[in-house]
Amino acid sequence: MALTDTFVKNVKHTGAPAGDKHTDGQGLFLLVKAAGKYWRLSYRFLGKQKTLALGVYPEVSLAQARQRRDQARVLTQRFLHSSGC
Repeated sequence: MALTDTFVKNVKHTGAPAGDKHTDGQGLFLLVKAAGKYWRLSYRFLGKQKTLALGVYPEVSLAQARQRRDQARVLTQRFLHSSGC
C-alpha cells in the first residue's frame, strides 16, 4: 500500500537496530531510524541490487521523494539505452 503524508509524519521508530522500512512502491521506501526518517530507492542496475539516498524527511516531502524516484528511474533507463547494455 502506498504511503500517505499523515503516516509519514506520524510514524515512529520501533527500536529495531536496522531501522524500520515502509514501502511506497516502485522501489521507494522510508527508512525510520532513531536519528530520523530517510527516503531510499531500491533498484537493480546491471544485475546488482543498489540503494540510492533521495533525502531526509521533512526536508524532502513524500511528493518530492516520488519525483526524485521517477527522475532516477528515467536516468537509469537512459544510461542503459545509451550504453547498449
